[in-house]
Amino acid sequence: MTWLEQLGLFAASFVANTFSALSGGGAGLIQFPVLIFLGLPFGVALATHKLASVFLGVGAIARHWRENHLAQRESVVILGFGLPGVILGATLVLHAPERPMLFALGVLTAGLGLYSVFKPDLGKAYAPRNWQGWGLAQGAAGVFVTGFLNGSITSGTGLFLTLWLVRHFGMDYRRAVAYTLILVGFFWNGTGAVVLGILGTVAWDWMPALLLGSLLGGYVGSHLAIVKGNVWIKRGFEVTTIAMGVKLIIG
Repeated sequence: MTWLEQLGLFAASFVANTFSALSGGGAGLIQFPVLIFLGLPFGVALATHKLASVFLGVGAIARHWRENHLAQRESVVILGFGLPGVILGATLVLHAPERPMLFALGVLTAGLGLYSVFKPDLGKAYAPRNWQGWGLAQGAAGVFVTGFLNGSITSGTGLFLTLWLVRHFGMDYRRAVAYTLILVGFFWNGTGAVVLGILGTVAWDWMPALLLGSLLGGYVGSHLAIVKGNVWIKRGFEVTTIAMGVKLIIG
């Protein structure tokens, strides 16, 4: 790529990952379509975006780690049940029909945003629940399904985990976003990148701009989320999910 193309790719990556770190997902809304628009085939764009998104997690870790939002039990559940879903989804995605999956994902994603809009108090207070018994089993199943979506369709599926942690487990948005950015951004995306890198192809010459944009965007967005608090995060989540859902639906 030329330097001008690398600069444009960096700008798109920085904007996408800043919004993603603020709202708890959605980097694929901008970054993934840009890769396809610039000429990468679907499978190559998927693997390349997934690898770049790992550095969103690195940027988020650099800012969120000092806040000490992550607890060991919650992290074990998210990784233990989410990573098998990621591996399964990443293994199957290269053989799945692209358009029907994107349309269904768009409907579901927009629905998440509208649900949050019509629940004005959702995610504003931390009220933990469902970490034992049947509630935990349901929650773990939801994490597995979210992991599968993360591995198979990369466009903003971290938003699903953010809302699931808020709705089912009673987290506030700030805490849920921290889990999503660190555990999904780094560990889930890293696992998906390895699987897709083995089964598919990564556009390595595109990576410098994408990695820098992901790293800086992850840090800046995480800083804004911590400073601005739950109301800003909730609004960012709603705008991102609805916009991404509409885009996926119309293609």
